[in-house]
Amino acid sequence: MRRVGPVVASMALALLANIVVVVSADAQQSTRPLRPPPPGGLAIIPFMEGWYANEDGSVTVSFGYHNRNTEDVVIPLGEGNRIEPAQLGGMQPEIYFSGRHPGVFAVTIPASMQDESVWWHIKTGNLEALKVPGERGSNAYELDRNPRPQGSVQPHIWFEDGNRGSGPEGVVATSTKTIAVGAALTLEVETEDPSVRDPSNPLFAKPLDTRVIWYKHQGPGEVSFTEHASTPFITTPAKSTRGMIPAAPARVAIPAGKGPARVLATFSEPGEYMIRARLDNWKSSDSDGLDQCCWSNAYQRVRVTP
Repeated sequence: MRRVGPVVASMALALLANIVVVVSADAQQSTRPLRPPPPGGLAIIPFMEGWYANEDGSVTVSFGYHNRNTEDVVIPLGEGNRIEPAQLGGMQPEIYFSGRHPGVFAVTIPASMQDESVWWHIKTGNLEALKVPGERGSNAYELDRNPRPQGSVQPHIWFEDGNRGSGPEGVVATSTKTIAVGAALTLEVETEDPSVRDPSNPLFAKPLDTRVIWYKHQGPGEVSFTEHASTPFITTPAKSTRGMIPAAPARVAIPAGKGPARVLATFSEPGEYMIRARLDNWKSSDSDGLDQCCWSNAYQRVRVTP
């Protein structure tokens, strides 16, 4: 979350980190680069979005991905979807939605491991495995949490336990919810946007709404989201952010940027799941995912019984 230049450099360097493998795996695709993406068959590209320096000497690395296929791709945690060192893994997604998705999860490297690199390895089907490093390195990768030109900062999100989170690393619920297959589970997050706006600017005559979108993050089956009566879904057509970050249908508006967001989730199969809620304040022109600002993740573990 620096200025545009380092972010663009970060994306370019991340691409360079993968270019040898991508060309090797998809050489036949390069002859027609402007054709529409195929329904499947292309590798998921992992991205290291950048790193934050923390006050305690640790480093938080933000990771995202690009699924160039029109279809979603599932890659379970394991040998084909792992973080090294292994003790820092476990938060990477298992489902990869079509499109470019920045800052889907983050890894915090403790100060005691500051000289080590984190590697995210991902293998799509029978294609060649890709990997991307994460570390405290070039300043071109460094992100910050400073206010943007019109005051936008990462919003706060938390669960009923009261521990607040912000940014790509966000917050993980301390408790695991349990629900039976086919039964509707209410998921709830509390939100607050602490951005300070210029009251003399007519763009901010009224507080801006924020938005929460729910995604399946991990789990063996399908997850269906339906609106909760207290926070109905946004009914206007979903739009991508600058044409690159798809907006999922399970999304709600938070009036004036403060208050709860709820959704009903139904699971098709038993097993262990993780749901991600992404809170963003992208209605402001200085706030955007491609600038690594300003959104925050919250993760809820769910155990689904037969």
